[in-house]
Amino acid sequence: MHNCKPTNTQQAMTIAKYRPQAVFTSPINNLVNEFFGRDISHFTGHDDVRRSVPSVNILERGNDFYLRLLAPGFSKEDLKLNVENDTLTISAEKKVEELKEHERWTRREFGHSAFSRSFRLPEHVNAEGITAEFQNGVLHVSIPKTEVAKPKSRTIDII
Repeated sequence: MHNCKPTNTQQAMTIAKYRPQAVFTSPINNLVNEFFGRDISHFTGHDDVRRSVPSVNILERGNDFYLRLLAPGFSKEDLKLNVENDTLTISAEKKVEELKEHERWTRREFGHSAFSRSFRLPEHVNAEGITAEFQNGVLHVSIPKTEVAKPKSRTIDII
């Protein structure tokens, strides 16, 4: 059985608690839903489908941590990475598509999508050296490690 706890020489990268933003549900929507047995959004062509957080894989390698985050449907320009107070935050927002004249939705399960994921960085990483690349809906992030400060020893002459 594999031990998941890091040893003294390993640094664990922890995931900060995700706090999803609640999808706004109006009291009128709830009332109509109870009365008619279906969502008012059914009549307006919009379905409030639960939004999920993108999946992530984090791999510790010899010189770095390697993070892969699935972000299909987003472009490179939609994504933002930020490091603040030893926390790496990856977020994205895709704006709603505007309708042209004489168009209306008959069903709408996606439109505006956004997410934010935060990761607590371990002590010995070089935040300035973080690099990211986006390919085929997957964000690849490399977080380089720094050398652990070794205790210095020296002999002190007595005078």
